[in-house]
Amino acid sequence: MRFDGKVALITGGSRGIGRAIAQGFAARGATVALHYKGNHEAAEATLASLDGVGHMLVAADIADAAAVADMVQRVVERLSRIDILVNNAGIYEELTLTEASYEDWAAHFRRALQVNLAGAANASYCAARHMIANGGGRIVNISSRGAFRGEPNAPAYGASKGGLNSLGQSLAKLLAPHNIFVGTVAPGFVETDMAAERLARPDGAEIRRQSPLGRIAKPEEVAHVAMFLASDGAEFTTGTIVDVNGASYLRA
Repeated sequence: MRFDGKVALITGGSRGIGRAIAQGFAARGATVALHYKGNHEAAEATLASLDGVGHMLVAADIADAAAVADMVQRVVERLSRIDILVNNAGIYEELTLTEASYEDWAAHFRRALQVNLAGAANASYCAARHMIANGGGRIVNISSRGAFRGEPNAPAYGASKGGLNSLGQSLAKLLAPHNIFVGTVAPGFVETDMAAERLARPDGAEIRRQSPLGRIAKPEEVAHVAMFLASDGAEFTTGTIVDVNGASYLRA
């Protein structure tokens, strides 16, 4: 896979899966616009790790619709185009209905839906409008196996990722005539900072044993699938959701 001459905007690109995706695209010739929210130090470190030249950082709160539109505009002004959008930015919070107050429950859903779903939808809108004018492009969403298996301790996360799956399929149908192709990656647990606390619990070993491989995914393994979905030749996969969970959860 090569992405020479392409511009890829990666949201949540400073750490974990986003960092691996940004590094993968840069190593294959893309110019990367690396989005982050507030951790400038981590973003700078990731930027410095990218192969090639011409990459940029772009800070924005994905939960803020106006900030998302400004983010896309800044990338287009600086790099002239966006060929690939990877909606990777996301949050994971645990909360159970039986123990939470109603106020906490409502806030739990508001935060997850604003970032994980509305943020991706807004970024897709802004980038797709540019892609339509520019002759086409690719959108890749990073979802989760939690959209399928249920997340009783993080219901807003599971619901938001289920919505993201549906959004990707809807946009795949809508945007195909405009030469824009949309794919979704649904990982299980991945070796990232976001998963570290969960994996450090007493049942961390059991989580690893959920896969017959006896481990969880590496960020680079998720990145590989994201790059495939964005590559030339993968157009007929549009609308697909690819599981990257090491057979830890199998769906019909």
